[in-house]
Amino acid sequence: MKADILRQEFLDFFKAKKHKLVDSDSLVPKDDPTVLFTPAGMNQFKRQFLGYLSGFTRVATAQRCLRTDDLDKVGKTPGHHTFFEMLGNFSFGDYFKEEAISFAWEFLTDELKIAKERLWVSIYKDDDEAYKIWKGKIKVPENKIIKLGDKENFWPSEAKTKGPNGPCGPCSEIFFDQGNAVGCGRPDCDPACNCGRFVEVWNLVFTQFNRKEGGKLEPLPKKNIDTGMGLERLTAVIQGKSNNFETDLFQPIVREITANIESGVGATNKELIYAVADHIRAIIFAISDGVLPSNDGRGYVVRKLIRRSRMHLWGMRIEKPFLYKLVPIVAQIMKVPYPELLRRRENISEIILAEEKSFISTFHSSENLFNEKFNVFINKPDPDQVGKIAFVLYDTYGIPLELTQDWLDKHGIKFSKDSFNKELEEQKNRSKLQSAMKGDVFDIKDLHLTA
Repeated sequence: MKADILRQEFLDFFKAKKHKLVDSDSLVPKDDPTVLFTPAGMNQFKRQFLGYLSGFTRVATAQRCLRTDDLDKVGKTPGHHTFFEMLGNFSFGDYFKEEAISFAWEFLTDELKIAKERLWVSIYKDDDEAYKIWKGKIKVPENKIIKLGDKENFWPSEAKTKGPNGPCGPCSEIFFDQGNAVGCGRPDCDPACNCGRFVEVWNLVFTQFNRKEGGKLEPLPKKNIDTGMGLERLTAVIQGKSNNFETDLFQPIVREITANIESGVGATNKELIYAVADHIRAIIFAISDGVLPSNDGRGYVVRKLIRRSRMHLWGMRIEKPFLYKLVPIVAQIMKVPYPELLRRRENISEIILAEEKSFISTFHSSENLFNEKFNVFINKPDPDQVGKIAFVLYDTYGIPLELTQDWLDKHGIKFSKDSFNKELEEQKNRSKLQSAMKGDVFDIKDLHLTA
């Protein structure tokens, strides 16, 4: 089953369950400063979750999302992405756990015909209600229901002890078992293991509490359902692939990149190919939603993704501007849900080409850049400061650390790798904060609501 059909099957299923179908929101959230990009399906419904209803109490979407908190994992794992589509069904004070669990199980096992014995579930360790539904009504064997703690199965993660204040609750995840030939091979392996055998398919969040200052949880008068299922992961499961990049959502992009790698150079590095295939989707959709490459905020993310992709292409010996050539391919893959990409493909290509040319020029003049940034340290050693500048060159300009380090070694300038790593870690934390729900995620003032 192709991804386009799978997406539509999901929406049709929930339409039949009396859900209103709502179009994907932009990657740039409107009137919501709590996130840089739309990171989840629930974002456009924050007002409804707060009780500001809009004529419907149950809804389903296929939401385009962008996250950068796992950027370093993209291409290296089977299922991490910057851009992805999140299938979700939501209830605002309408149905709750029993219906949400039943809907999810029916869709996976009856509609998609996934074998029940391949599915496992996790629940929050104190959620006896969910346990009884999974075991008693759905008839999932007891040994395939695992109980996890606040970090894994409470939303937001560890909210009970660390916050933020506001709506929160336990969650239940559904996993697909790829079989003991995948992963660690231990006979006692289960979804708590991170070996890769179990693919997290669907997360069902039961928003039933309001966290108050001091960690006090008060029951919400109206309980909500917030679910999320990555289309890319689900497509891999349905198509029998162990890696999302092997599905029809990515393979045309992968083939085009591979075809342009010089024969005989031994540079067919799948991790690099997959990273570029991922990043180009994020770049195209962000530009389509009005984000141009720049040195600030959202534009900085787009610029960074273009430059990271350019570095990966050099690693595959693709020397000339190339990313822009992938735009028509992505537009063709995504034409059913996003026909606007076909209409704007030339404009998007021109923006990417200009940015790629600019970076190539910057990279080739790196000698001048190094002289400008580091000459002062030849006679005045400051390894910590040099490490910080090396990080700026890596993060802002896309200059690999190895290239900077070679230049520093040639000129006898010492630098602190610890200082570089500290800056890198802080940047990762900033990216996580930009992608994740902030402490004021449901703040009425920030959402321009009046109580």
